[in-house]
Amino acid sequence: MKNTIFFKIYIIFSIVYLLILSSGYESLDLFLKPALIPLLGFGVYFHQKFPSRKTLLIALLFSWIGDVILLFADIAEIYFILGLVSFLISHIGYCVLFNKQITGEIQINKALFGIGSLIIAFYLIGMVLVLMPNLGDLKIPVIIYAAVISTMLLFAFNGYLIWKKPGGLYVFLGAVSFVVSDSILAINKFDTPIIKSSFFIMLTYLVAQYLIVVGILKLNSKKQNKTDL
Repeated sequence: MKNTIFFKIYIIFSIVYLLILSSGYESLDLFLKPALIPLLGFGVYFHQKFPSRKTLLIALLFSWIGDVILLFADIAEIYFILGLVSFLISHIGYCVLFNKQITGEIQINKALFGIGSLIIAFYLIGMVLVLMPNLGDLKIPVIIYAAVISTMLLFAFNGYLIWKKPGGLYVFLGAVSFVVSDSILAINKFDTPIIKSSFFIMLTYLVAQYLIVVGILKLNSKKQNKTDL
């Protein structure tokens, strides 16, 4: 299919980009980073149409806007805040997207969902407690962001329990990778500097976006939908 070409290019560009980051050439961010998420967007756009395609494209668009804005985060704090807002909108978009997906015929395991919800809640509380002493004026924005991304993860976990596989697994693993990426970023910025943080942030981020996109497309493929009828 035509759209798979964009995904292959995304994988190749991502590997090249990560190799450059690991070599210490972080200044090339300005030229390479803005080109990555659009490749996923084109892959989605040229995929067969499905009901929630526009929502996925909007989430990717705001992720891309956030990527571009955060390139200038070292210049002034306002760029970090604007980037945070862009990704906040993106995560809200993913929450809406996950809520729209096919549920299939499997009933949710309430006990497992409860355990997962508690783990996610502990993550949220623990992360806020770790970061709180160093947040300063960013306390409220960061807490709101942490709550939204935790909600996004909860939606993905709920989906993992009821969606068809492997699409549901891809989306859930993508959401986990996104949380890991943002956690590394937050700890590096507000708590303890992490060696090669840019590399690990982008590695988990690029994997997250790819898995979420591929997972959603698998959930909405014609072959998948036929098996749900």
